[in-house]
Amino acid sequence: MNTLRRLFAMLLLVGAGATGGALHADERDHELARKALQQGQVLPLRTVIDKVERDHQGQVLKVEFEHDDGRYLYEIRLLQSDGRVAKLKVDAVNGQVLKIKRKEP
Repeated sequence: MNTLRRLFAMLLLVGAGATGGALHADERDHELARKALQQGQVLPLRTVIDKVERDHQGQVLKVEFEHDDGRYLYEIRLLQSDGRVAKLKVDAVNGQVLKIKRKEP
């Protein structure tokens, strides 16, 4: 349940910044994430974050949960050890990184 609380807190923070404080979309995102996690359809966020930070040498800055084209995704922004920011699309079902975009520092 602790992972669920962290996921909700991250979704709220992400949504507040993206929507100027309006939480309508984030409430739906949170509900979708909560249901998917409870039904065993996605990995816990903590599991995905641990793997991403370890495999890509960085610290998570931001997380979004999405349901896109029938697929659950975590979109994660990561500050890498070399100072670059990477935006990763991660399959929430198996933790596989599907796409990486990097920005120079």
